[in-house]
Amino acid sequence: MDWGTELWDQYDIIEKHTQSGLELVEKYVKFVKERTEIEQNYAKQLRNLSKKYNPKRSGKDEPECRLSSYQSFVDILNEMNDYAGQRELIAENMMMNICIDLTKYLQELKQERKTYLLDAKKAQQSLESTYKQLDSSKKRFEREWREAERAAQYAEKTDQDINATKADVEKAKQQAHMRAHVAEECKNDYAAQLQKYNKEKNQFYFSDMPLIFNKLQDLDERRVRKVAQGYTLFSDTEKHVMPIIGKCLEGITKAGTNVDEKNDSLIVIEQNKSGFERPGDVEFEDYSEGINRASSDSSLGTPKGPMDLLGKNRNKNFWLFSKKSKLSTSTLPPFSTPPVPSPANGPNSPKFGRDPLSYCLKEINKTVKPRISSFRTLRRSPTVTEDFAHLPPEQRRKRLQQKLEDICKELQKEVDQSEALGKMKDVYEKNPQMGDPASLAPQINQTSQNIERLRGELNKYETWVAEAGVRGDTLRYKSHTFNNNGAHDLLSPDGAHSDESTPDTSQAIYAEFDDDFEDEELTAPIGKCTAMYSFPGASEGTISMQEGEVLSVVEEDKGDGWTRVRRSNGDEGYIPTSYVTVSINK
Repeated sequence: MDWGTELWDQYDIIEKHTQSGLELVEKYVKFVKERTEIEQNYAKQLRNLSKKYNPKRSGKDEPECRLSSYQSFVDILNEMNDYAGQRELIAENMMMNICIDLTKYLQELKQERKTYLLDAKKAQQSLESTYKQLDSSKKRFEREWREAERAAQYAEKTDQDINATKADVEKAKQQAHMRAHVAEECKNDYAAQLQKYNKEKNQFYFSDMPLIFNKLQDLDERRVRKVAQGYTLFSDTEKHVMPIIGKCLEGITKAGTNVDEKNDSLIVIEQNKSGFERPGDVEFEDYSEGINRASSDSSLGTPKGPMDLLGKNRNKNFWLFSKKSKLSTSTLPPFSTPPVPSPANGPNSPKFGRDPLSYCLKEINKTVKPRISSFRTLRRSPTVTEDFAHLPPEQRRKRLQQKLEDICKELQKEVDQSEALGKMKDVYEKNPQMGDPASLAPQINQTSQNIERLRGELNKYETWVAEAGVRGDTLRYKSHTFNNNGAHDLLSPDGAHSDESTPDTSQAIYAEFDDDFEDEELTAPIGKCTAMYSFPGASEGTISMQEGEVLSVVEEDKGDGWTRVRRSNGDEGYIPTSYVTVSINK
C-alpha cells in the first residue's frame, strides 16, 4: 500500500506528517548534542580530578613513591584518566556518527521534500489554470449561444413581419447566421478545453500527485530508517568502548590487589634505616668514693679531653625525640655543691679549679649536647651537601651509589658520542662532498670537555663511596687520547691499551661507508606489548596494529597515554597505552 493510492486526497495531511518527521530528527540531534556535552563535562571533571590528586613530576622522586599503596593509587589515577578518555571518545563518536551525520542527512531531506512539494504545487497550479480556461470557454459559449438564439428569433420575427422590407429580413438572417457560427466555434472551443481539462485532471489525480506522494512516502520511510540507525548508534557507541572501560575498571581492581603491605614495610626500612648502632648501657659512676682527680682511675677521674668524654658517652644520651636531647637537670642537684676535697688528697688540678665534678659535667654538656642537637637538625631541616654527608650512613651509601651509576651512564653516553663524531670526521675527510670536517671541531671539543668533567666527578664520587664503606662495581674510565681525526683510544681499567682496535659493532653508529651513510642502529627494545584492540594509526606519528599483534616497546608511556613501539620490519610509531598490555624487561 502506498500514499499515492490510499491518500490521494490527503495532501495537507502528508505535508504535515513529513514536516513532523523532520522535526523529530532535529529534536533527536539536539538530544544527542546535549548528551555529548554531558559526556565531555564528565570526562573533563574526571581528568581534572586525576590531575588534582596525581603527584607532581618533582614529587615522583619522594621515598613514598616506591610503596605499593602509593603506586597503586597512581595507577588508579592513570586508569581514571584513561576512563575519562573513553568518555571523551563516546562524546566524539556520538557527535561525528549521529549529530553531524543526521544533521547533514536532515538538510538533504528538507531540500528533497521542498522539491516534491514544489512539483505538487506546480501541478496544482497547472490544473487550476486549465480549469479557468475551461470555465472561460464555457461562459463564452453560453453567452454566444444566447446571442445566436436571440438573433435567430429576431430574424424569424422580421421575416414574419409584413412591414419589414426584404433588405431588413436578409440582414436579420445574416446576423442570425453569423451568431450561430460564432456560437458553434465557442462550442467547439469549450469542448476542446473540457477534453484538455479532463485529461490534465486524470493526469493530476492518477499519475502526477500519486507519484509525488509515493516519493514523499519513500522520503519519510528513509528518514525513519536513518533515525532508527541513530537510535542504535546511541547505544552501540557506548558498547564499543565498554571493553576498554572494563579494562580500566579491571586495572583499578588490579591496583588494589597489587598492594603489598609487607613489601611496603621492607621498603620503609630500606629507605630510612640509619645504620647507627643502638645505644649501649649507661655506665655506673660511683660518686661515693673520694674525689681525687689527679690519681683516681674511677669514672670521676680526670678526663683526657672532650672527645674522650664524647666517645664514652656517645651511646648514653642518643634520644629518639628532641625533648630528651638535653641532660636532665633533676639529676644534678645532689652534686651541685660537691664536698671540698681533703688536703690529704693533694692540691686540686689547675684544669678543674675548685670543683672538678662541675667541670666534668660542663665538658659533657659541651660535647654531648652539640652532638644531639646535630641529630635533631638532621631530622627537621637537614642541610643537603654534595657528598650526602647529611644523611645516615646507610642512606648516604645508597645515594652515592645511585649518583655514581648516573655519572657512569652519562659518561658512557658522552664516550659514544665522541666515537660517533670521530668516525663522522673520518668520513668527511675521505668524502669532502659529504661535509666539512672542521665543522665538527666545536662538538668534538665540547664532548671532550664533558668527558673530562664527568671523569672528575666519577673520581670524586668513587672516593666518597669508598669512605662510605662500600665500593660499588662501577665502570672506571681512564684518560682518553684524541688523535688528529677527533677519535680517541680507550684504555682498559688497568691502564693498558685495549687490544680492541675497533669498537664493538653494537656500539658503532657508523659502519663502513660506500659514498653514503648507513642507517643508525635502532634503539634496543625495553619490553614487549600485546594489542588488546585494533588501532588504525591514522594520525601522524602513530602506527596501526591488529588485535593480538605483538610489538616491541621502544619507549614507555611518559604520562601522556602513548607508548612508542616497533614492528619486526623496523616500522616505529606511537599507540595508545590503554589498547595494549605491556611487559617491560627487568
